[in-house]
Amino acid sequence: MSESELTAGVRIEPGRKYGFFTDTTLCIGCKACEVACKEWNLLPADNIGLTGNSYDNTGALSASTWRHVRFVEHVEGATVMQPFQSNWLMMSDVCKHCDRAGCLEACPTGALFRTEFGTVVVQQDICNGCGYCVPACPFGVVELDLDDGKAHKCTLCYDRLKGGFEPACAKACPTNSIQFGPLEDLHDRARRRVESLHAAGVDSAYVYGDSAADGGLGTTGGVGDLRAFFLLTDRPEVYNLPAAPSLPSTRMMPGLVRGLAAMAGIALATAALFMRRSS
Repeated sequence: MSESELTAGVRIEPGRKYGFFTDTTLCIGCKACEVACKEWNLLPADNIGLTGNSYDNTGALSASTWRHVRFVEHVEGATVMQPFQSNWLMMSDVCKHCDRAGCLEACPTGALFRTEFGTVVVQQDICNGCGYCVPACPFGVVELDLDDGKAHKCTLCYDRLKGGFEPACAKACPTNSIQFGPLEDLHDRARRRVESLHAAGVDSAYVYGDSAADGGLGTTGGVGDLRAFFLLTDRPEVYNLPAAPSLPSTRMMPGLVRGLAAMAGIALATAALFMRRSS
């Protein structure tokens, strides 16, 4: 399906939820999305060079790299005739703009906010650089810039959305691996794509980040559905995605209960010892 067919009739309206559906089976690792993201958002170039770990020369998402095409060398089972078989899995990674965003929950200044399109954006003039959002993100997306000391991440091209245009990365993708649109439309498209892949014999295909279609493999737990979700053909960990992402707020209550229980136990033991000595 051509880009014009996929994006035809997509009218960007405030009040609707928009996002990305990234089909990793269509990614060719060209990194056009990375370049388009940097060009539109005026992000500085990375220190390009081979890492020795992969053909991927940008490495990871960062404060100045909001789109990153991950190269994963996938080794399949050995056979008698061929000791091992390897191929490449590729995935264009980005901020997930979570239904329950840990970065947004942790921000003490209100610098992070939910836009009228359902996405999460950092307001640079309000960010104080405290860094609370960095460990609160279960996907390791948010990072502080060493130059200005503030948090930076993908905005899902908020400025383009306000002008009625799709994000730069989706516009530049030559294979339609990155697809933009209303979230409900993307969910339907992803489910149909999984069905077609299963029919073609790719039984390992599933959706990560859509709780209604993940088949139990891509459940994103406490963060809810993702505004940027993925079609994968291997376990989430292979793509450096957490199998069960969680938020600090969901982990805090059990720890608080255990802490209070321990304090109560110490208080009771102290009281019992005091009463024994008094008697």
